[in-house]
Amino acid sequence: MNTSVKRRWITEHRGWEDFCSAGLGLLIVLSPILVGTEANTAVAISTGLVGVLITMVALLEVMSLQRWEEAVELVCGLWIVAAPFVLDYGGALRTVHIVLGGAVAALALLELWQDRKRTLTD
Repeated sequence: MNTSVKRRWITEHRGWEDFCSAGLGLLIVLSPILVGTEANTAVAISTGLVGVLITMVALLEVMSLQRWEEAVELVCGLWIVAAPFVLDYGGALRTVHIVLGGAVAALALLELWQDRKRTLTD
């Protein structure tokens, strides 16, 4: 693989990134069930709403790439990381949310960096 191809792989927005974000959003929605934890109402609502929002925005990116979509994903990912501390829950669900939220935020930052030369409406 030559240097040009390697550089393009990391500097150009790829469709797999959007599908990966959508999958992470779905995992966030399902996380209380998958972990086997009964979440209180606030945690369940937060997890459900933010996970669905991540999934919807990621799928929107597949159809029409906009910079604001990555910004929304970044904020949502950071919220999922912060939620265990703000809503005061622990255990395995806390760990899963920190990992999944961190992955969403990291992927959103990568996409924002890849799209740094695009205008806001591109």
